[in-house]
Amino acid sequence: MRFSVRPRDKHQVMKKIRVYTSQICPYCVRAKSLLKKKGAAYEEIDITMDPKARDEMMAASGGARTVPQIFIGDTHVGGCDELYALERAGELDPLLA
Repeated sequence: MRFSVRPRDKHQVMKKIRVYTSQICPYCVRAKSLLKKKGAAYEEIDITMDPKARDEMMAASGGARTVPQIFIGDTHVGGCDELYALERAGELDPLLA
């Protein structure tokens, strides 16, 4: 199942963001919350019951099996902890732009 969240500011242009998630993942909720706070539009790809999407995620991430797996443009960010680490380091906004 795929979902899209629109940015708060229609004039704000950001890179395409893909977030691979599952239905029962608190880290997914936390990562999506930060992206929403940033006003970042993202495509959510729920891998819970979709083996093809899981295979796609694993291929794109170099074999990562856990969710979330976050991609900003061509950059594989990793999971929730890595996303928040970028935010703390002041590197998330430039990556989103």
